[in-house]
Amino acid sequence: MLLFKNSEKVLDSHSAWLQSCINSSEKQQQLYKRTLIVIVISQIFGGAGLAAGITVGALLAQNMLGTDSVTGIPTALFTLGSAGAALLVGRLSQRFGRRPGLAAGFLAGGIGAIGVVVSSLTNSILLLFISLLIYGAGTATNLQARYAGTDLANPAQRAKAISMAMVSTTFGAVAGPNLVDVMGEFAISIGIPALAGPFILAAAAYILAGLVLFMFLRPDPFIVAKAISDEQSKTSHLEKNLNLASINRRGIFAGAAVMVLTQFVMMAIMTMTPIHMGHHGHALNKVGLVIGFHIGAMFLPSLVTGFLVDKIGRAVMVIASAITLLASGILAAAGPADSMAALNIALVLLGLGWNFGLISGTAILVDSTHASTRAKTQGSIDVWIALSGALGGGVSGIVVAYSSYAALSISGAALSLLLIPLVFWAGIHQKEKSISISD
Repeated sequence: MLLFKNSEKVLDSHSAWLQSCINSSEKQQQLYKRTLIVIVISQIFGGAGLAAGITVGALLAQNMLGTDSVTGIPTALFTLGSAGAALLVGRLSQRFGRRPGLAAGFLAGGIGAIGVVVSSLTNSILLLFISLLIYGAGTATNLQARYAGTDLANPAQRAKAISMAMVSTTFGAVAGPNLVDVMGEFAISIGIPALAGPFILAAAAYILAGLVLFMFLRPDPFIVAKAISDEQSKTSHLEKNLNLASINRRGIFAGAAVMVLTQFVMMAIMTMTPIHMGHHGHALNKVGLVIGFHIGAMFLPSLVTGFLVDKIGRAVMVIASAITLLASGILAAAGPADSMAALNIALVLLGLGWNFGLISGTAILVDSTHASTRAKTQGSIDVWIALSGALGGGVSGIVVAYSSYAALSISGAALSLLLIPLVFWAGIHQKEKSISISD
């Protein structure tokens, strides 16, 4: 009976706080800032977990399978796994809030990483493939976390909120590839193959990220955002109709297409870069360095990118993404294969182009949705982003095996140009003008 009364008090206290937050923009901003701090901490760990599979996943498969033509499969598998996880995390978040959705995704990614380590010990290809699918949940969650920062952000803050979540990923993501040798030596010291070492780091990092979110992402920003939206909708039928009208289907398609295309191009070229470098005599530590610079370029410029997306517009930054990806593909194809400088610059541009596309595409998507369906829509679109990455990773090995790394890079460069007509078709520049006027 005492427990029941205490529970009632907690619920009453929570309801009172929620109502005060609905009525106070100051409290909303306080929660917005607190949410960003928690997301930043979790993303530092999440970035380290993400980097392991990118750096050595293809090399581990090459070592276990003994052929190059299927080395794109690991990337395809954990990206395919991230597609399913994106859908589940989005649905969980829509129904129960960001905290349980994101925490569950990161914890699943940690379990998958443990499975990869066990598969390397047992030399089980089947377990490797299953574990990579589960490991992909961490990748999906790492990306979905960027949405949590936007839940209580106003339109002029959205790209900045996305960038805060992404830039914090850099610290773990850059450190991860550069710890390949250290983790490899540690793995050998405990009787585990060297290439599985980074997955030990990934398991610990993803589990820590999940625990941080589960313990500290309170009050849940998405639940608060939905409550605010519901309260506003009650004021009048006109307000409710305006909210429904704020769902812009063409904008949703455009934002999704930008992210899907940039993900496909980035994953295709990035997946085969370690194999390409191995064929030209580059040591594992050099592979880690190039991938480390690449991942740094994917996330580190985010604060500047977010500022630019909010200030000069979504459409301009989508076009910048296309031009940057074009330059990356041309340099990767034409640069000397034995040149670390050429490879580093090409992969930095690849990461930067992806960064421009993801942040601008995400901002377009958030602008075009309403809180009543936002998390569900975001999760569904992240499925397509993940599937495009899986396709890019899977196709890349086949293209390189039957053609060349240069042909793969040129194809990616050509595809990136589709982003330019896309933003004009969707009229993104006109939509963001109307948003800035209404603000």
